[in-house]
Amino acid sequence: MPNFKHYSFDLWLTLIRSNPAFKIERAKYFHANYNSFGKSLEEVTAMFRNVDLMVNSINEKSGLNIDAEEMYLMVISIINNYSTDFSALDVNELYLSMETLLLENMPVIYCSESLGVLHQLKESGNSTVSLLSNTGFIKGITLRKILQELKIDQALDFQLYSDEVRMSKPSPKFFQLMLDTIDKKKHLSIDPHEVLHIGDNPIADCMGAESLGIKSLLINSNHLKIHHLLL
Repeated sequence: MPNFKHYSFDLWLTLIRSNPAFKIERAKYFHANYNSFGKSLEEVTAMFRNVDLMVNSINEKSGLNIDAEEMYLMVISIINNYSTDFSALDVNELYLSMETLLLENMPVIYCSESLGVLHQLKESGNSTVSLLSNTGFIKGITLRKILQELKIDQALDFQLYSDEVRMSKPSPKFFQLMLDTIDKKKHLSIDPHEVLHIGDNPIADCMGAESLGIKSLLINSNHLKIHHLLL
């Protein structure tokens, strides 16, 4: 694998994965608190999955971002037979409850090699490293806390999240923002082909990067793993 001046990483299913306990506890919370029609726990769990898939597809198609609070409201609406009466709901308090639940059921590093590879890239002194992540039910502000706890943030020069900049992969504008954020003091000049973006999604990660001439590497959803970067 040739050396690149900058390595950009996707987050979910590239560097970290969900703790299954979080999704279980989240579904139980909504089942107990926002379920006036008595839907089953299995139905509530399926509604979360459907909203997640739908919003992800919308964000990929539009290049914009639907916020976490809006996603939670969608789930509540569907649970309650598409009711739109949110008058008694404090959405900020709801999100804080979900953040607390997540921190109690932390995501985990995708594989045992992930941290070592990140630090090797960072400590080589030849390259910078960043994160370029679409968000869904979990905001960038929360993900920064997670990455600090997992010590992934120590290997990153910067982090970019779709909810914070109102852009989602595969939008070329989001990848351009990543290029524009690279520290020009460390790299007096850098061309897109000197940057490698690594992710698990062939559309959001590979197609998005390559639309700007950025090289891409698909991992985890195929036969390649993160250690391939060091070969």
